[in-house]
Amino acid sequence: MSETSVAVGAWEALFRAQVSVMRELNDCFPTQEISFNEYDVLFNLSNQPERRARIRDLTRHLLLTQPSISRMVDRLTARGIVEKLNDPADARGIIVALTDHGYELYRRTAVAHAATIRRRVGGSLPHDDLVALTDLCTRLLAGGGPAPLTDQENPA
Repeated sequence: MSETSVAVGAWEALFRAQVSVMRELNDCFPTQEISFNEYDVLFNLSNQPERRARIRDLTRHLLLTQPSISRMVDRLTARGIVEKLNDPADARGIIVALTDHGYELYRRTAVAHAATIRRRVGGSLPHDDLVALTDLCTRLLAGGGPAPLTDQENPA
């Protein structure tokens, strides 16, 4: 098998596993108070200093477009889950901050969601494989840009 075939096969396996797991986690999401995507916003804010981030920085961590995130933040703000603040360092910037109510909702949801993840992901792989998977995904994420094509792989 060529390196391209191996890479494409690895990508397909990773993509299909991710889609399958995400669908199941979404189907089993433990609350009606927030959506799976809203939880992702809360999760990312909870990991930021002072549980707040600029919208443009939050966008880097989510699989949504910036306009979609802005609309979601508006909905979460209306429900008292987050608040929007002016960025004192940049008058054009907006900071999104997790409220105390939002953090409590996040924590409550996270406990139940983690149990589902444990059953679905942890139940499918032994401990050493989970550690290896984490390492592989971390290395893949840190890999940066694409590797150049070799002469054998270059279709031109």
